[in-house]
Amino acid sequence: MYGITQVEVVESATGYATELTFELPDSARECFHEEIKKNTTATLEFQVVTGGQYDVDVTLEDPNKGVIYKQIKTQFDSHTFTAAHTGIYIVCFSNEFSTFSHKLVYMDFQVGDEQPLPGLGDHVTVMTQMESSAQDIHKALNTILDFQTHHRLRETQGRKRAEDLNDRVLWWSCLETLAILTIGIGQVFVLRNFFTEKKPYHPVK
Repeated sequence: MYGITQVEVVESATGYATELTFELPDSARECFHEEIKKNTTATLEFQVVTGGQYDVDVTLEDPNKGVIYKQIKTQFDSHTFTAAHTGIYIVCFSNEFSTFSHKLVYMDFQVGDEQPLPGLGDHVTVMTQMESSAQDIHKALNTILDFQTHHRLRETQGRKRAEDLNDRVLWWSCLETLAILTIGIGQVFVLRNFFTEKKPYHPVK
């Protein structure tokens, strides 16, 4: 079992983001609830890291139980929407179509816009060169964090595939070794019979 490996919640005055990696057992369904205010922009991003065919069913419902986003057997995707109602929005991940494959799923749910840097939110004059540079560096660091997250996911996915391949090669090698030993022992007995002197047969009168 993989278990929950990462949970991160980042909040600000104007928006927040929930980022987590969780295990989705076979024939299971996991749902997450997020309260969003009307006219707030939100982005849902997900990716199946390991397990089975790397696919999962995803649905996103508004407070009125209306489906605003749905994907069937998808490995990864991103969806941005603007909340039409204030209330609890529900995103569900389903692995009910699989009877034996556990999945490890990464989800990033961003709600609202990011809070500006301290001192720049209510700036009434033109920003100085230092303030502009600080804002550009902040955006660049956020981009780097996103790239690092996706590289970690790809690294985890590649490591899992390598481990699965290693297990298959190990079992195949064991079967080949067993087959070679069986054939070798059989050949020894066959050659032994060729060089064994057989006693003549004398019928009893």
